[in-house]
Amino acid sequence: MEDIKPGLTEFIYGDDFWQRILVVESAAYLSELRARFPTAEIFFVTTDEDFHCDGVKTFVLDYRDEHLPFDEEFFDAIIGDLTLEIVTNPQDIAAGFSTFIKQTGCWLTSFRNIRHWKVIEKLMRGVFGGIVSRLYTRTEFERLLYASFYKEVLLLPQKKNAPPELLERLINCGFDNFDDDLQTEFWLVRASRSMPELALLKSMFTPEIRANFSRILRRIEYDIETADSVNNFWKIFDAEGLFTDYAAAFIRSVVIHRENFYRNIKKYSARAELEEIIDAAESLYDFDNGDRFH
Repeated sequence: MEDIKPGLTEFIYGDDFWQRILVVESAAYLSELRARFPTAEIFFVTTDEDFHCDGVKTFVLDYRDEHLPFDEEFFDAIIGDLTLEIVTNPQDIAAGFSTFIKQTGCWLTSFRNIRHWKVIEKLMRGVFGGIVSRLYTRTEFERLLYASFYKEVLLLPQKKNAPPELLERLINCGFDNFDDDLQTEFWLVRASRSMPELALLKSMFTPEIRANFSRILRRIEYDIETADSVNNFWKIFDAEGLFTDYAAAFIRSVVIHRENFYRNIKKYSARAELEEIIDAAESLYDFDNGDRFH
């Protein structure tokens, strides 16, 4: 099987402002990352003891067996092709990477598609050399990532087209070709720690402020020292310069029993902004039927 073509930088967006990037065994990305993020700290993990690249902090270790020597939520992005292909427990690696990514960050990786026509064609001939490799279907890989604490998973195909007669034969034999999956050799993946809306919320204030505000919302929701909790809600709202849409989105992302919350906060509030916040929060519930952030 051919090696994958480096393509993960297709998943770098114009508003990605990465300050710390970890590249895992995929040296082909280093030059482009240094050019696109000239002020970022770039770290590289490899088993190649002779590797050296100016401006890159290199750690010689095997990420599959050794603990990465970084703090939790240290990186804006981790990048590496086929990082779950030759591993003992892929979910351990996927979940482990998530602990090193900021709440607003992402993991860019890829996987070889077991449903690609070349894999199937080899199996039809009784030939397959990927004994030590893990190959995945798209659905399987998505489930693995969601089970490993990622909230949004986006995919792009890298295709190698089949001979028309073989593709027709496979389809006639009962192989579904949804999203042209039989001709997708690799899937490129961007897995984010947070949904885009929550990532924006988390980028605007410190974790301490968000945690405190979340705790206060919960106390109001469950009627715990409600008068003091409502007073503290408005203290944070004023002191941190919160705005209506931010408070509404935060309520939408935290509060489960919104009727209880509205009843309790209205009981002890005389602020004109409250109705605007509630209206904005309700519009978010209506937009996604109450399920987007859970």
